[in-house]
Amino acid sequence: MTRTARRNRRTLQVAGAGAAALLALSACSSSSDSDSSSTTSDSSASASDKLSGTVTVFAAASLKESFTTLGEQFERAHPGTKVAFSFGGSDSLAASITGGAPADVFASASPKTMKIVTDAGDASGTPATFVRNQLEIATLPGNPDKVASLKDLTNPDLKVVLCDKAVPCGAAAQKALDASRLKLTPVSYEQDVKAALTKVELKEADAAVVYKTDVHAAGDKVGGVEFPESAEAVNDYPITLLKDAQHTDTAKAFIALVRSAEGQKVLTEAGFLKP
Repeated sequence: MTRTARRNRRTLQVAGAGAAALLALSACSSSSDSDSSSTTSDSSASASDKLSGTVTVFAAASLKESFTTLGEQFERAHPGTKVAFSFGGSDSLAASITGGAPADVFASASPKTMKIVTDAGDASGTPATFVRNQLEIATLPGNPDKVASLKDLTNPDLKVVLCDKAVPCGAAAQKALDASRLKLTPVSYEQDVKAALTKVELKEADAAVVYKTDVHAAGDKVGGVEFPESAEAVNDYPITLLKDAQHTDTAKAFIALVRSAEGQKVLTEAGFLKP
């Protein structure tokens, strides 16, 4: 082989090796870019799925115990979130929402009070009924006055407390009284069901018409008397996301928990009826 041929052959070998190296380097670079892009994509997806922020929930007073439990469960399941509650009479809460109070979720003790919010255009989507609740008579521990029926509450010697008629528990009590054709003059009308119950717990009243869930939550602080007329006044509880919610995904996730099997278990154990 001539010197010129050997030189040409060596030049081709070097060129081939260089091309192969360039291809390998290009492949590594492409693979690295791909891996980097994949990692970034996965990280972004993970970040977008992570819930954060404070959810402000306006909820009927009768939901206090069960919603507090669900709020704690939610915060444990989603580190970095917080559920802040405002409990009270549903009518007062509805008025606050339509008046501009900042809130993300509203859980009402009746469709009527929820309608105040939806009519004002402050709800996002259609409210969903998540539980129902029934009335019960709360008495002093041991029921010393031997209250056995709704009619017994008409005894003028008894100090009886009702919720205000504008509040769902008061409207339900009035409906039960009307169905029984009974007239009752209470010593006071209270602004929410917890206030009515507290009167009995403090022995400032002999009895109060409240919800089963409130009697259940009070434990041995009060006695409980069921009455058949309560079946005529069962309240549906609707829940909704509010239009101006600040952390929409987190608020939706809390509503989902309330409506889930896990949430329903907490609520039914508290005495609520399934929707």
